[in-house]
Amino acid sequence: MNPPTARALIAEDEPLLAAALRQELARAWPALEIVATVGDGLSAVQQALALQPDVLFFDIRMPGQSGLDAAVELADAWPADVPFPALVFATAYDQYAVQAFDAQAVDYLLKPIEARRLARTVAKVQDLLAQRQPNPAPAAAIAAPALEATMAQLRALLQAPGLGGGGQAAAPPHLPAATPATPQQPLARLSVIQASHGTQIHMVPLAEVVYFEAADKYVRVLTAEREYLIRTALKELIEQIDPQEFWQVHRSTLVRATAIATVTRDEAGKQHIGLRGRPERLPVSRLYAHLFKAM
Repeated sequence: MNPPTARALIAEDEPLLAAALRQELARAWPALEIVATVGDGLSAVQQALALQPDVLFFDIRMPGQSGLDAAVELADAWPADVPFPALVFATAYDQYAVQAFDAQAVDYLLKPIEARRLARTVAKVQDLLAQRQPNPAPAAAIAAPALEATMAQLRALLQAPGLGGGGQAAAPPHLPAATPATPQQPLARLSVIQASHGTQIHMVPLAEVVYFEAADKYVRVLTAEREYLIRTALKELIEQIDPQEFWQVHRSTLVRATAIATVTRDEAGKQHIGLRGRPERLPVSRLYAHLFKAM
């Protein structure tokens, strides 16, 4: 049986490593066509949507947008009737990253790429793609379960230590990895937000906040009457707020659960939230659509 033909996209910000991966892939999988090689997460998302490859090789750390962030954005925008590409992350060795990938059955490559490890990855991806080929079911029926499985994997990876995305820079390579014996202490729960409004700092009770929304270098804090700005990253807020009280409905949005009045689905299948106390309709990303299934 000949290996299946397929098309792949490589996202790697180091040109030498990208070239090395292409060379190793040419040996391990001659039938694989590399349709694009890009150096950042934004380009990876744009090119993947335009070219719809069968396989993605995403560096986990890239400038501006991490490979994980790019995968999340791509999965949210991916056509519902097209099977999501097989996803392979490339990472410098990190014990937490490897444990997270293994736990979620997401394949990964350690840099620098080793031919033997790449051969196992290629075999795994070929097997996955081969399972899709002879299936007589409609494309949408095949694509939907696969995409939901990918979403579940990505949600879990976002919670893994060191893999939270957000485009954060990697730790310097000479620093040793953290060990389970020295876990990071959880941040204290917030009850009041210190937020700016004009030239003043306001003490905003968390109980008054309807939602938080990341915007450039700030996070917008929206109450029923006013809007404030804080410099605390949304990822830090998530760690300091009760997840039963505030639900993450988008990569950039946290909403008070009791402020959600309605959830509607448009003709394209996208969900939007209507709020109590605010006129906005907030989008729900595909990653978090599982929160709003009828009981």
